[in-house]
Amino acid sequence: MDTQIEPRTAGGEEIHTEEIMVNMGPQHPSTHGVLRAVLTLDGERITGVDCDIGYLHRCFEKVSEKLTYPQIIPYTDRADYLGGMTNELAFVLTVEQALGIEVPRRAQFIRVIMSELQRIHSHLIWFGTFGLDLGATTPFLYSFRDREVISDFFEEVSGARMMYNYMRVGGVRNDITAAWVEKVREFLRRFPAYLQEYDDLLTGNPILKARTRGIGRIDAATAIAYGASGPVLRASGVAYDLRKNDPYLVYDELSFEVATATEGDVLARYRVRLKEMRESARLVQQALEGLPEGDFLGKAPRIIKLPPGHYYGHVEGPRGEVGCYIVSDGDRRPYRLHWRAPSFVHLQLLPIMAKGHFMGDMVAIIGSIDIVMGEVDR
Repeated sequence: MDTQIEPRTAGGEEIHTEEIMVNMGPQHPSTHGVLRAVLTLDGERITGVDCDIGYLHRCFEKVSEKLTYPQIIPYTDRADYLGGMTNELAFVLTVEQALGIEVPRRAQFIRVIMSELQRIHSHLIWFGTFGLDLGATTPFLYSFRDREVISDFFEEVSGARMMYNYMRVGGVRNDITAAWVEKVREFLRRFPAYLQEYDDLLTGNPILKARTRGIGRIDAATAIAYGASGPVLRASGVAYDLRKNDPYLVYDELSFEVATATEGDVLARYRVRLKEMRESARLVQQALEGLPEGDFLGKAPRIIKLPPGHYYGHVEGPRGEVGCYIVSDGDRRPYRLHWRAPSFVHLQLLPIMAKGHFMGDMVAIIGSIDIVMGEVDR
């Protein structure tokens, strides 16, 4: 969806200007990682964007061909390092589907709890850094206050605050305790008030509205054509969520609404993520109430070999559809592994979102995509 740039005139005659190229990044605080965006400008107006990626390439997919299936799990954390739990889940679900492994119900509920806490955890860092991008410091401090509590929860069950290595083929590595459950419930009792603070601090701010309303707009057809998912897709009016449209774990037993908006601009993507945090809190509460007794880790082969064939599994991550595609030749290691990274997909929309806007709008547009360069470059 192109934005038309009106030619500038003086005294009835069109002014002819030269376009210039400006580097934004790869070391720029508002590119949220090592992204180099080469901007073509007509004055302050953007006429083109060329994204230069690859600065964070770790060869994750190629390295996986040399690892056994259990050894790959820690590497998935390092793709989207702000969504480790959901990354691990996408991988283990793919392996479990290929082997036909039945996961205990308690483990499925625990996975839902961890996935939704991870969604809140990820959206909180997005909210804080997005506020910083637009010049607001206080939301950043508030969001990190709450994010640290969830980091404590993850550390208690996995021993890590970022790279968890928690999911296992057949379940999870460690069970959750009654004391841990009560801590999470206490956090959930306070969290609605925290979300209201975020709304009061930032959502109604006239500066935020001026810098986000009508900026970086994409319509539903464009979002679908480019393979968008998650908040980027749902902010353009498409109510597509894998937890509803292709349910996994026990999501079909839980009640929640798919957060959507219709405007497709930066402000719409902002509102969708705030709504998602509320719905994720509801999901965690329901999963804690329905948490059954039983095993947290089911039976799986000691040596995992996938039957020869092609396998694909996906989950609804904080940024959108996280997919794992495995080609197996029957060995203990995948013959090929490909990772569907939503940040990589959404980065292709940046030239469309930015065209016709001012250079200063690039900061808000990039922030609204919520990219993580670890999964862009992989």
